[in-house]
Amino acid sequence: MVPTRRVALEQSFHDVPRHFAAGGDLLHSHFAAALSALFPDGEDFFVRSVRRYRDKVTDPDLKRQVAGFIGQEAMHGREHRAFNARLAEVGFPTKLFGRLTKRALALRDRLAPPISNLAATAALEHFTATMAELLLENEEVQALFGNQPVKDLFMWHALEESEHKAVAFDVYRAVGGGERLRVVTMKMLRIGFVVVMTLQMACSLLADRDTYRRGVLLRSWRSFRRSPLVSRETWSKLREYDRRGFHPDDRDTTALVEHWREELFGEHGSMRSKLAGSTTSTAA
Repeated sequence: MVPTRRVALEQSFHDVPRHFAAGGDLLHSHFAAALSALFPDGEDFFVRSVRRYRDKVTDPDLKRQVAGFIGQEAMHGREHRAFNARLAEVGFPTKLFGRLTKRALALRDRLAPPISNLAATAALEHFTATMAELLLENEEVQALFGNQPVKDLFMWHALEESEHKAVAFDVYRAVGGGERLRVVTMKMLRIGFVVVMTLQMACSLLADRDTYRRGVLLRSWRSFRRSPLVSRETWSKLREYDRRGFHPDDRDTTALVEHWREELFGEHGSMRSKLAGSTTSTAA
């Protein structure tokens, strides 16, 4: 099941401080902001890439999952745009990064074959699923987000990335996407992701006056380099995608998903009050 949950988080972002990560940490705040800046137009690209092949999907269950995928990604884009607007208010260059992301993906849409864009979507969905699993299972990572509205945003996003982690991959296989293109695309995107995130964080840090306060950047770097978000284990999980015959469901996260569905949106869920409506999507 891939349900579309209509959450409303914008109001809660109004008081998010500039350095919202735990302890006001510099690098973790900039890392989360850089990720969020990529999401809205990235999610739109994912939707376009999958939607182009929607009519070629014949399996009824996969068709329903595609509809849920589209609904979830649309909601993610909307809420991250609201969060990015708040980040821009407190000095993050999220609008600039958003424009650059939109232009780059529009160029890729024009120049790359649709199957290549679908392969890119499947690969990037493995990125988000890997980070989602890390966030959902690791209390240390959850604590890094510090500010509760920010944590709510990323926990909800992580849950839904885990719920639909195999959809783009299954569409890619269903329409005849090959193993070589799948693996080569991921190898290129792993490098590209590191380069883009590094450049974004560097530009963002250069514009932050706290970067130049004595000892702040060094202390933050010592913490950041030990973070599970950038650990060798996380990198190894990303590389699992290169294995011939790989499938996202090789890592069984069913129990983790069920746990967080209840924790966040169950009868006494911590985010239930943020839920405007919850339906199992059958169309989009």
